[in-house]
Amino acid sequence: MDRMATKTLAEIYLRQGHIREAFEIFKVLAEKNPQDMEIQKRLKELGEKLHPQPVRHTSSHAREDNIRHLEKWLENIRKRRTN
Repeated sequence: MDRMATKTLAEIYLRQGHIREAFEIFKVLAEKNPQDMEIQKRLKELGEKLHPQPVRHTSSHAREDNIRHLEKWLENIRKRRTN
């Protein structure tokens, strides 16, 4: 597969919906060309698609703290507008 690993082949796999295959090709290309930012970017994008990070829910306590903090900001903004 190393000899056939090209950006074009990886893009073809992507268009066909074969994300894993495209990721593996970009991984080989990234090892060969670590300075190629386009390859690094595509590898990162595909890695995120294959291994999405779980959504973290904030606790209600943290959410309330955030709301209070934002309300103070809003209050300060309103005070500045009236001055």
